[in-house]
Amino acid sequence: MTTLISLNVGLPQDVSWRARTVYTGIWKKPVDGPRMVRRLNIDGDGQGDLGGHGGQHRAVLVYQTDSYRYWEQELGREVLEPGQFGENFTVDGLPDDEVCIGDRYQIGEAVFEVSQPRVTCYRVGLRMGEPRMAALLVSHRRPGFYFRVITEGEVQAGQEIVKIESGPEGVTVADIDALLYLPGHPRDGLARALRVPALSPGWQGSLRSLQEQADRGAAGAPGNTGLTAAATSPPPAWTGFRPLTVTGMQAESRSVFSLSLAAADGSPLPTWLPGQSITLRLPPTSGNAPLVRNYSLSNRPGSSRYRIAVKQEPHGAASGYLRAHVRVGDTLEVAAPRGTFFLSDTDEPVVLVSAGVGVTPVLAMLQSLVAARSARRVWWVHGARDSAEHPFAKEARVLVNQLAHARAHICFSRPSSTDRQGVDYTSKGRLSAALIADLGVPCEADAYLCGPATFMTDLTAVLADHGLDPDRIHGETFGAGAALTPGIAVSSSTPPHPPTGPPGSGPDVSFSRSGLTVPWNPRHGSLLDFAEACDVPTRWSCRTGVCHTCETAALSGDVRYDPEPVEPPAAGNVLICCSQPTDSVVLDL
Repeated sequence: MTTLISLNVGLPQDVSWRARTVYTGIWKKPVDGPRMVRRLNIDGDGQGDLGGHGGQHRAVLVYQTDSYRYWEQELGREVLEPGQFGENFTVDGLPDDEVCIGDRYQIGEAVFEVSQPRVTCYRVGLRMGEPRMAALLVSHRRPGFYFRVITEGEVQAGQEIVKIESGPEGVTVADIDALLYLPGHPRDGLARALRVPALSPGWQGSLRSLQEQADRGAAGAPGNTGLTAAATSPPPAWTGFRPLTVTGMQAESRSVFSLSLAAADGSPLPTWLPGQSITLRLPPTSGNAPLVRNYSLSNRPGSSRYRIAVKQEPHGAASGYLRAHVRVGDTLEVAAPRGTFFLSDTDEPVVLVSAGVGVTPVLAMLQSLVAARSARRVWWVHGARDSAEHPFAKEARVLVNQLAHARAHICFSRPSSTDRQGVDYTSKGRLSAALIADLGVPCEADAYLCGPATFMTDLTAVLADHGLDPDRIHGETFGAGAALTPGIAVSSSTPPHPPTGPPGSGPDVSFSRSGLTVPWNPRHGSLLDFAEACDVPTRWSCRTGVCHTCETAALSGDVRYDPEPVEPPAAGNVLICCSQPTDSVVLDL
């Protein structure tokens, strides 16, 4: 008889971990007597990180006593207490390789539906005292699974678990977990899994991304688009840095100048996707490490040259060097175009929104639309202080006029006395919700945004409130991206800096978006640990090479893995949570 052996609950609490505080609900304890199971939770239970856990499709976590016995032997542990794996229901029966997505069960008064496997997260390793646990659950095909609550009601330990309906397609929990996390991703398996309506929306989206990857002919190539957008970027056209010749420099506004680059022998440069960027490695100044900076490409993909735009900041080391020391004919070291911010190849309406020098990647998108003679509806929306601070104004105006279904709106926050409304700009003020509404941007549009951090935050919210699907709102930020540190409050008050303590003696590690280069110190364990010690913003979840949240472009250099990831990253990328540099490395962080 399949039985609910233990019912376990626990409210989130602060837990000390690596000199930080984690807010987590992973600690569950058995309770006696009946408990009410509701749509989102069992009474007395909760989750600390609702972005990664909880919700309608992850209401109740289930783990099996057979897996308890397996891990006791595998890990050399004494008897493990129920709730040790963070589960709500410890059950006798319901193995992962037999239970199918969409199966329904009744326990006491409540009815449940199997919705997805367990989320891969470092906190199960924290609870178990085994950092590799998230990866082990996947590689050993014993993840556990979530129930969605179909009918609320009371349940209690000791009750029989009765199967009342089988899910369509017969896709087991272990099979669907392997489809996403393990190498292979067979197309027939993906198609079968996507026919199961009970599969949670998040997993449907991940498997659909893998299916699209296979449809593009990229099946079998390294990288998992179901886990990270970092794998959607094509492999870089060359590894490391190569010399390119400066062929042009031109003022584009009072504070922005463009710089054009070409191969010294005049051979064509590899093309790129509109919106992608290149990285420059500039000579060190005052005995410091080389300056490494990212710049978006602003000209038409497929051109014979690369054009970037540089905003000269008052104390900007890289912009100052380029302005003061670089001339036409000079050579610069350049890493290949890359990035996940690029124009989609669809027929949907497109909204290109920028502020200041943020115009550069979306200008390349506009160039691409014109070159393709696109029939898409296009909104070109830009904000600047005045005409003197409006880079590429004439070029953008000419391009918009070449599109059959395009309209432009230019906002000047402080137009000068010589700026002409209706000629130089459309309206006075800043981009706002009212403006987006007045422009008639359709909710099915794809939006691409680039500008300062506050601009990005505000306009993303404006477009989402307007009705655009958040998955259709794409952004490229200046500098380092936003951090993702599950269960840990993000502190952005400290700028990136060398780690405390004596400097390392290993190869240089450069964080290109953070403008920091420091020698590697193996005491930090992984590149993720090292980045955190430098207060470089990072994104991670499992910390053991399974979830790919930390996947990052490596602009140059090589790494080794310890532990080995469950599936390797895309070509040109690294998983920083489980890697260490073997020579000087430049990371897109």
